[in-house]
Amino acid sequence: MRLTRILIGSTAACATVLTLAACGGGGSSSSSANADCASGSIKAAGSSAQGNAMTDWINSYQTQCPDATIDYQAVGSGAGVEQFVAKQTSFAGTDSGVKDADLAKANERCSGGPAINIPLVGGAIAVVYNLTDVDGLILTSDVLAKIFASTITKWNDPAIAALNAGKSLPDATIAQFHRSDSSGTTDNFTKYLTATAPSVWTFAPGKDWVAPGGQGAKGSDQVIASVDGTANSIGYVELSYLDGMQNTKAALIDNGGGPVEATSATAATTIAAAAVTGSGNDLLLKIDYTTKASGAYPIVLVTYEVACEKGLSADQNPALVKSFLTFAASDAGQSQLTTSGYVPITGTLLAKVRTAVSSLATS
Repeated sequence: MRLTRILIGSTAACATVLTLAACGGGGSSSSSANADCASGSIKAAGSSAQGNAMTDWINSYQTQCPDATIDYQAVGSGAGVEQFVAKQTSFAGTDSGVKDADLAKANERCSGGPAINIPLVGGAIAVVYNLTDVDGLILTSDVLAKIFASTITKWNDPAIAALNAGKSLPDATIAQFHRSDSSGTTDNFTKYLTATAPSVWTFAPGKDWVAPGGQGAKGSDQVIASVDGTANSIGYVELSYLDGMQNTKAALIDNGGGPVEATSATAATTIAAAAVTGSGNDLLLKIDYTTKASGAYPIVLVTYEVACEKGLSADQNPALVKSFLTFAASDAGQSQLTTSGYVPITGTLLAKVRTAVSSLATS
């Protein structure tokens, strides 16, 4: 897991954990090949699933734009949207687009709005497990739902064994970890279970975990740390959080079209088929979690930046918000995602994203 970066600025190195203060500085704002720089500072908060992507983007942007300071706190989607609505941040990151009553609140926060959802990061939600000498674990949606509903409690349960012939599954209790905080990753994961295993997963999907049993952990970083440090465990995190883990692997998911590995490429196949359901520059997407397409990994998420198209107050630096999100949506910004295990936005959707970002008012 990559939570620490060293940013080389004009005069010194800065160690950072998601919050990256500019190194060096002085002088006026400048342009470069990849970023049309703005100056000043902004605060943002939200999705931990996109935390590693934000770290990379902020690192790159501030290396080019030393008069800018961007502080992104990976507090979870729910808390991020709450902070945005409360005018504590300049934009929010969320794995579940803001809509309905929450969108009305965001519009009001934006001095009458509109607030818009801008998809900038795609990714696979990996079902991660820690089992000694068990590679390539295969799970179906029904079995996965039963594990997280605490109706399958042993790793050698016949339903798991039937999917994994030849694998030595232990006679051990499954230690199940889920998010304890309000989380867009949980929202997408439970939407998947609701869509694909409705007879088993009878709990309402949402950002807050409501199924019985298991152990809660705050943030994707704590879920992956819990699984990596606990034998015979299982959890769910955005795929990039597997980077650097010692004991954790990702299960293959079979939606009915054969087992599919969680990778950037297989997640991209599912995300590319998502339909835009928002209007205007609000690019809310609908994902088909039930896909059986060959090579399509079905448990995916798209993280949005929720921003004021207009109405962001001057003290929250709308010019820097627009400049930074423009960089994130650029070829340079999107190309960074693949090296971190994410899925870049491409094609027609990327063109719409760039139009949406260009619509952001700077004053």
